Amino acid sequence: MKQNMHMVQEEELRHIGIILDGNRRFAKRLMLEPWKGHELGAEKIENLLEWLKGLGVREITLYCFSLENFNRPKKEFDFLMKLFKKEFSRLKDNKRVHEDRIKIKFIGRTRLFDLEFQRIVNELEEITKDYSDYVINFALGYGGRQEIIDAVKKLVESGEEVNEENLKKNLWLESEPDLIIRTGGEKRTSNFLPWQSVYAEWIFLNKMWPEFEKEDLMRCIQEFKERKRRFGG
Repeated sequence: MKQNMHMVQEEELRHIGIILDGNRRFAKRLMLEPWKGHELGAEKIENLLEWLKGLGVREITLYCFSLENFNRPKKEFDFLMKLFKKEFSRLKDNKRVHEDRIKIKFIGRTRLFDLEFQRIVNELEEITKDYSDYVINFALGYGGRQEIIDAVKKLVESGEEVNEENLKKNLWLESEPDLIIRTGGEKRTSNFLPWQSVYAEWIFLNKMWPEFEKEDLMRCIQEFKERKRRFGG
């Protein structure tokens, strides 16, 4: 069975996760206000959608805002919220989203954000819910351990048996990434998809997210294809 899994999944790249790290440090390097780096990072996401087209990657999960990020300085937090609302509102009318039939989902404790934010993301999910050519998951108010805790609570409350299959169905994100890229130079997983990433290949880059380019993406994909993936072996 393990051998068959390896044969089926070797070199297939359907789902990429990215930890978008280094925005503030990049801004500091340019002698800008720290939160300005987030604005540059948001622009890079739009480029990413174009780069992935035609590469066979049908799903991406972007780690944009952790639960710990709620503790950011108020000025930076307020800037981020304004930026998120603006960018997600723009996506509702984005030509590429509708032409390429991109389903947009939000994973995390989005209920912790204000009502306007919740309304915007709920509308975006509703508008794109029937699309299936591509999927973009935005991890906001996300924490991997908290995701597992919430899933277990759902199982206990429903009376379902606590097993891997049922737990997976109750996670915020059911699909599993093949490759996870972290920009920013840090070499840790930072509570990102601990359940889903058990067999993912990880690549850590020294580049900050705003300076990530298509060439970096292609190098990561090439490295992934050159690796021998083993599932429990």
